[in-house]
Amino acid sequence: MEVLNLSLPTRQSFVTDYLAQNEEIQRFFHYRFSHKGDDELRLQELRNRSFQRSELANYLNDYMRKFPTSLQVEESIKKLRHNDSVVVIGGQQAGILTGPLYSIHKIISIIKLANEKEKELNVPVIPVFWIAGEDHDYDEVNHIFINNGGTLKKKVYPERVFEKDMISNLTLDHELCMHWVHGVIEQLGESEHTGGLIQFAKSAIDKSSTFVDFFAYMIMELFKEHGLLIIDSADRGLRQLESPYFYRMIEEFEGITNAVKSKQAELQSLGINNTIEIKENAANLFYYDELHKERVLLEYDHHGSFLGKSGTIRISIDELKSIAERTPEQLSNNVVTRPIMQDLLFPTIAFIGGPGEIAYWGELQGAFEHLQLKMPPIVPRLNFTLLERAIESELKELSIDLIDALTKGATAEKEMYLSSVRHHEVRDLLESAQRDISKTYQQIRSELEQKDRGLLPLLQKNEELIIKQLHFMDGKVEESVQRKYETILSKFDRIESSLRPNGGPQERTWNMFYFLNKYGLGLFNEMISQPLSFDGTHKVIKL
Repeated sequence: MEVLNLSLPTRQSFVTDYLAQNEEIQRFFHYRFSHKGDDELRLQELRNRSFQRSELANYLNDYMRKFPTSLQVEESIKKLRHNDSVVVIGGQQAGILTGPLYSIHKIISIIKLANEKEKELNVPVIPVFWIAGEDHDYDEVNHIFINNGGTLKKKVYPERVFEKDMISNLTLDHELCMHWVHGVIEQLGESEHTGGLIQFAKSAIDKSSTFVDFFAYMIMELFKEHGLLIIDSADRGLRQLESPYFYRMIEEFEGITNAVKSKQAELQSLGINNTIEIKENAANLFYYDELHKERVLLEYDHHGSFLGKSGTIRISIDELKSIAERTPEQLSNNVVTRPIMQDLLFPTIAFIGGPGEIAYWGELQGAFEHLQLKMPPIVPRLNFTLLERAIESELKELSIDLIDALTKGATAEKEMYLSSVRHHEVRDLLESAQRDISKTYQQIRSELEQKDRGLLPLLQKNEELIIKQLHFMDGKVEESVQRKYETILSKFDRIESSLRPNGGPQERTWNMFYFLNKYGLGLFNEMISQPLSFDGTHKVIKL
């Protein structure tokens, strides 16, 4: 395994400026992510705050018993009890088979940064992964893409879900899931690692009750040796710890919303588009409707009540506070309050975020300040592309630059190659024939308009049939070229699907199962062992 550090252009100017620590952008954040001095300031801030350390450690000890564990995990829970310990945290939705690779990349980033910060700051630093189990968009998490002969095909988990229930509440059909996973692995093809991968999946399915359990089990099996702690944001046990924070957010909801709107206006004045959709009367909390098994976003009606679902749910402020105290499992956070809740629960030395997350954190500064808090340092996660040896060889063979392939794919090069081998003379003759036929039929049409207009519809149909046959012949000529050069053209397709699938980064489409089947379950541990710096470069992992 070898690591290449490449500087790739980004389309998100906000993130580019943030990576460069541009002062105009940096003022929307409380700390610079790349300065040890700011880490020391953050440590001091955390020392002056109180956290439910023992309660949180007890909860995690109970919650994580159902997942694979290790001495390192036990040590992380013990560390959390120490008054000087801090965490590196980040999160993602619970995608089927862990979803796109960026979830794995985020976990690797959390682990690497926690190790780095512990050495730099000489305090216990714990890696924590926050599973967004309270999210309810099932269609976002119920599928993966499978590589099949150089093309990627969407493979949807077949269980249908009709309610907008939280992902954490979706039960796992063991028999159906195992059958589906067998189908996925069968399409990947057999390797020396296939048997181990099947057993890995079977163990996870057998020990899981829900979608989130399935996700969490696989994550812990892969990363338990690194002391990773996980948390399900929708777990009822966690809600008990969150109760006082929900109460505070209800008391301060107007100030939080106004603070976000104000910061968004500042950003807009700099020409920066907002990423968070927030209404003037937003409560920034969801209420769980038990009857319909649905999360409902609450809004304030300015008459002392919160409304949801077009007014079908009405809850007074006092009732909502009572829910926060007695049944906090009925509440959950939205994009504004989730980061705040994380910061209130965990002594966070750094939050690991992707490009989209960095953009919306910039809009939250005022909300944190309204609650007398500071945002943690926001550290851009590591961005990876896994480069297989065969793909690297094909890049060299076709003289395609790696950076071009990563940023633009190989479609343009494929079209250039096709243009160089097409039967241009034949196609020119076919186009010429079509022009001549169209001209001749126009002349016939002029004559018939004067002598027999009744034949004009038939003439039109006759012309269309002849032109259609010319198009058919043109297609056959193109097919002949495609067949003749199929071997070379397929190499362009493999490069495209591997490095720039669906027009985007590999990590947004590919799933880990392809790589685990081919390279083994220890692949990600080997990646963690590599020197990976948080320098904003794109990491190409040569396999």
